[in-house]
Amino acid sequence: MPKKAISLSVADTNPAPGGVAAVDRAISLLAAFKSGDSELTLLELSERSRLYKSTILRLLASLEHGGLVQKTADGRYALGYEVGRLNSVYAAAFSLGGVVMPVLRELVAQTRESAAFHIVRGGHRVCVHRVDSPQAIRYHTSEGDVLPLERGSGGRVLSAFLGAKGELYDQIRRDGFIVLKGDRLPELSGVSAVVCNGRKELVGAVTLTMPTSRLKSEFADAVKAAADTISIQLGGAGRFGAAL
Repeated sequence: MPKKAISLSVADTNPAPGGVAAVDRAISLLAAFKSGDSELTLLELSERSRLYKSTILRLLASLEHGGLVQKTADGRYALGYEVGRLNSVYAAAFSLGGVVMPVLRELVAQTRESAAFHIVRGGHRVCVHRVDSPQAIRYHTSEGDVLPLERGSGGRVLSAFLGAKGELYDQIRRDGFIVLKGDRLPELSGVSAVVCNGRKELVGAVTLTMPTSRLKSEFADAVKAAADTISIQLGGAGRFGAAL
């Protein structure tokens, strides 16, 4: 009897150099969903990925656990809520980048401290844009990092404009900004200001971070001016009457 021809899976025909085969195969399952696909059967996933059904089921268990895939009542598979969250983060970052990044670069050039732009996603804040301080000692974080809403100047500003209760948040809503020392990490200070669009909707927060020993009173005006500039470019009226 002739041997059955060996057919490589889609992932195995183009593996990531130095990558993990199981991850490549899981990604190939997500890539199997094309425009117009709301749900796919196990057979359709197998045909499109060229993976065995038994392998697919193991991969789907992990993808489902991570919210990247969900199983429907009739046994089909659809993309999960986490795909939507990641898409919204990407879309926000992509559309805002051309406006936000030049302002952050100017803010860093002016203050020599690290500047970032945070948005709210899934009960947390996400750093979607960042420019690092040129100084050797600085707070290290990266674009895409997920941070708490209940700590740090950026989180406090976003929480305030999401309706958080308390005297601190009332003050932030009145002022539109906050200066905090050691709120999230000891010896780290932050200055943050709110950014709103033309519909007066919360867009995000501009945050400047530095070791507390380097905190200067003039940083508040610089951050407020940066937030104002971004808000105005997004159609907002601006809160602080200043521009970089």
